[in-house]
Amino acid sequence: MRTYDLTPFYRSTVGFDRLFNLLDQTTAETASGYPPYNIERLGENDYRISVAVSGFAQNELTIVAKENTLTIKGEKAANENGNKAEVLYRGIAARAFERAFQLADFVQVKNASLENGLLHVDLVREIPEAAKPRSIPISTSAVGSPQVVDGSAEKVAA
Repeated sequence: MRTYDLTPFYRSTVGFDRLFNLLDQTTAETASGYPPYNIERLGENDYRISVAVSGFAQNELTIVAKENTLTIKGEKAANENGNKAEVLYRGIAARAFERAFQLADFVQVKNASLENGLLHVDLVREIPEAAKPRSIPISTSAVGSPQVVDGSAEKVAA
């Protein structure tokens, strides 16, 4: 198991504490590498998470988006189509799993699809107008307007 000490980064960053906390949580929670997944950036605000779920049917998979967490669960049915054959060797993993992904603010799940044993979850970041940066105009006072300093009126030198 790998452990990383991120303590030195806490001292030299301002406002990124949440980022390093998420990294700490991710390394602690992902001890199991099952099932494998990819995270892709498709555009400036478009992302895709692809999870290898071969052997799972669509009704055996659950995707839940709650607050800033996306959870993907897979649970095999107890009886595989009534197949009573004796398995001599099981190399295809069919165990239950749960993967949780921390999503950034304003990231929403657009859709999900299952094709060729891969579950694709498409994400989009939509920042509302109220949260977008806006330009603040700077007003200037008229040059030469009198200011009161120690009871006497003086001109402000520009």
